[in-house]
Amino acid sequence: MDIRTEHVDIPCTQGGTMKGYLARPTEPGPHPCVIVWMEIFGINSHIRDVVERIAAEGYVTLAADFFHRTMPGVELDYDDAGMAQGMEAMGKLDVDEMILDAKDAREFVTSQSDTTDKVGVIGFCIGGHVTYLTATMIAFEAQASFYGGGIAAPVGIGDKAPTILLTPRIQGKMVCFFGAEDSMIPADQVEAIQEALDDGGVEHEVHVYEGADHGFFCDQRATYNEAAAKDAWEKVKTLFAEELR
Repeated sequence: MDIRTEHVDIPCTQGGTMKGYLARPTEPGPHPCVIVWMEIFGINSHIRDVVERIAAEGYVTLAADFFHRTMPGVELDYDDAGMAQGMEAMGKLDVDEMILDAKDAREFVTSQSDTTDKVGVIGFCIGGHVTYLTATMIAFEAQASFYGGGIAAPVGIGDKAPTILLTPRIQGKMVCFFGAEDSMIPADQVEAIQEALDDGGVEHEVHVYEGADHGFFCDQRATYNEAAAKDAWEKVKTLFAEELR
């Protein structure tokens, strides 16, 4: 499906704007919506590619810059310097501000003239955590969380309560993807997430890919795993097709 893209300014509840990257099918709508939460590396070429791939499947798709308060518009490389800079910005995130950003992103994308009110969310790394977190506070129809670090950690974003404790609040279907070789998200944390979703009565799937490491979906990273990425992409397409249409 052909698409068109643009860089946008998303009005923020607290004032100012949040940068975003928007892609939409050229075919007349209305189309369901998808919000993409970035890694610590910003709305870089990889995240823009994800936005465009989802839009080509028939969704109005928006990536929103949750670093807009501290490091707006940054695009970092997948190297040690980029990692250090991204980790510094991540350490300044706050749960309450992330929820506001998610509400603002949802309001912006659903206010487009060619959209329905159905919204899915997908995120990677810290964006995978944000996907899980915001689903506990905002009613989305579907969520895809890729290697969301820290969800089951003892302390949540911004030193707040652990995100995993909020799991029973999730309403839409949650699908989580992890790599079995990911040292950043130990197996016991993945098991804890699975258990929390089970106990919380959340409709969900948890997929763990043998031989895959953190960042396995990104073809710009040394940890890219083609087989895992392709399988996960098919599952994401199925999730959104079933829950958003």
